[in-house]
Amino acid sequence: MLLELGLSGLLLIGAYLLGSIPTGYWLGRLKGIDIREQGSGSTGATNVLRTLGKGPAALVLLVDVFKGVGAIALVNGFFALVAPPIVPLSWQPWLVALAAFAALLGHSKSIWINFTGGKSVATGLGVLLAMSWSVGLGTLGVFAAVLALSRIVSLSSIAGAIAVLGLMIFFSAPLPYQLFAGVAGLYVIVRHRSNIQRILAGTEPQLGQPVPQEAKSS
Repeated sequence: MLLELGLSGLLLIGAYLLGSIPTGYWLGRLKGIDIREQGSGSTGATNVLRTLGKGPAALVLLVDVFKGVGAIALVNGFFALVAPPIVPLSWQPWLVALAAFAALLGHSKSIWINFTGGKSVATGLGVLLAMSWSVGLGTLGVFAAVLALSRIVSLSSIAGAIAVLGLMIFFSAPLPYQLFAGVAGLYVIVRHRSNIQRILAGTEPQLGQPVPQEAKSS
């Protein structure tokens, strides 16, 4: 049992470290700025778009999505190549769900930048696509529809976070995946609490607009 738990722990640490790669922060440093001191203070693609432009934002978005995909691939690859009979196959969906959350946590609380980071939306999309492509595409569809109507990225992200649990249930995902969807969706919403305050106040900027300096997120 100790061996199984030890290997599982290493997988979760690996997933966290993948999620922790501070793509937006490092790209900002290449441009001579600390992205955490610009715009909303987030290291995610939306703040990179506001601060550095479309090209860097697209790169950050792509890498952050693949961080999530990589975290799930790490667990699934372990079970495909190494795990049985060391770790029971029945553990796989639970470890996938835990690794998915570890990647989200890593993105928003990166060990490399003093446990700061982004809102975990792009990395969350990556883990969803790797866990269940149908749920991932459904969540992306909700995000895109709300964004087309509102032009507000944070509102679109919150809508996706709310929808993901229903999509997991609709597509009959395993129980660990459904639990992940509920916890992760709530986590993403909490990460957007300052955005929610601005949405309610009618001051949340639309896509590409700057965030007022006094309205930086925590």
